[in-house]
Amino acid sequence: MAKCSVCGKGVTFGCNVSHSNRKTNRMWKPNIRKVRAVVDGAHKTVYVCSRCLRSGKVTRV
Repeated sequence: MAKCSVCGKGVTFGCNVSHSNRKTNRMWKPNIRKVRAVVDGAHKTVYVCSRCLRSGKVTRV
């Protein structure tokens, strides 16, 4: 469920790289918040990333 319902930002994958240059898989998760917001004139609970909250793309209840 690590996906923003406004911008669609989701999990990205990469590698941990140790000092000896060994590589293991890792992931970066977006900062998702459960927020009550106005969607199409109705109050709904949506999952939104903090970037969208900060930029004002979501009107909170």
